[in-house]
Parts: sequence; C-alpha cells; structure tokens
Amino acid sequence: MEKTDQIPHINVDYFSELTGDISDSGRKGVDEIGNRIKVLREEKGISIEELSARTGFDADLLAKIENSNIYPQLGTIIKLSKSLDAAFGQLLSGAGDKPYAITRLKDQKAIFRSTSQKGGKHVYSYKSLAPEVKGRSMEPLMVTLEETPEREISRHDGEEFVYVLNGQVLLQIGEDRFELAPGDSAYYLSNTPHWIGAKSGKATILAVIYGK
Repeated sequence: MEKTDQIPHINVDYFSELTGDISDSGRKGVDEIGNRIKVLREEKGISIEELSARTGFDADLLAKIENSNIYPQLGTIIKLSKSLDAAFGQLLSGAGDKPYAITRLKDQKAIFRSTSQKGGKHVYSYKSLAPEVKGRSMEPLMVTLEETPEREISRHDGEEFVYVLNGQVLLQIGEDRFELAPGDSAYYLSNTPHWIGAKSGKATILAVIYGK
C-alpha cells in the first residue's frame, strides 16, 4: 500500500477524546471480564481443567485470566464465550437490558485492556460502544492499538470490520500483510488467522465484531 501523509478527512480529535486512556478508568473495568468468566464457569459447574480441555487454553492461563493477572484478547474472549455457551458481549461488557444504545461523547464507558499471554505486555485497550443492548450479535468497539513485537495470531468464529481513525496500522490476514492509514478499512472472516497492531507508537481504530 502506498504511504501518504494526507490529512484524515475525519476529526480524529473527536475519537481521541472518546477513546480516552486506560489509566483514567482505574482497574474496575479491566478486572470485570475475568470475574465474569469465573462466575459463569462456576454457575455452569465447569472446572478450570474442563474449560481448558474445551478451549485448548492452558489451565494456568485460564486461572490468570480469572484472577485478572492477564487480560484476555478479544479472540480469546470469543472462544471462551463459545465454550461457556454465552454471548460474546455478555463476557465482554455485560448482558445489557435495552433494545438500543445511543453513545454520547460525554458518556464515558468502561475501558478494558488486553495483554499478551507471554509476560502480560499491554497490546491494546478498547471501549465498548453499545454495552446496553440486550441480545446483541455485533460488538462495536473503539480500540487503541499498541506497537508490539509479539504477534499472537488469532483465529475464531465470526466476522470483523475495522476502520482506521488515526495512526498507522499493520494487519495480517492469513499470509497476506497490509499497512492501513487513516480512512482505510478492512473486513474479514475471523476464522482466517489474523493479527492487528500499531506500526509504531499507537493507532486508533473503530472495530465491529460479529460473533456467530
């Protein structure tokens, strides 16, 4: 892809404010996912070892996720939701109780973060834009990607759409690699091995994930 220095045709300052910073929300948001997974697993009477067998994730890794020592990446959450027979959004940001969601700039939502499995390095943070909607199949997210040398390839059921708001983004889909600039977008089936990250520093994307 040809590299350009063109100015994005959207107001990226708006999205910068909407995305915020992970430190602004404290630990409450990021700790909730591990607790949701643990509560749901225990409610269904599934042991850590059984969940490990269902997902292929190491039992020690699952324990670290439940105890919030490691914050799972989105693909991991999708696999866990399937194995626990739960909606992706239920684990990600709660079940919701409304038929719609209107997200205002001033209405800050909880910010979550994801870390690598090796060493717990922070790889991206994200904010759910419609956690209030009950029974949703799509999950719209504002995501701040980090530059990281650890490329943990993800593969799971569903579909994904990403739109770059600012920064330079590296995207790998199967054996193909792309560099995306502000205004570029990508749509792909999530069962194709994929990875996404910032080329340098940070980058912000709008991501919509459909979990089948």
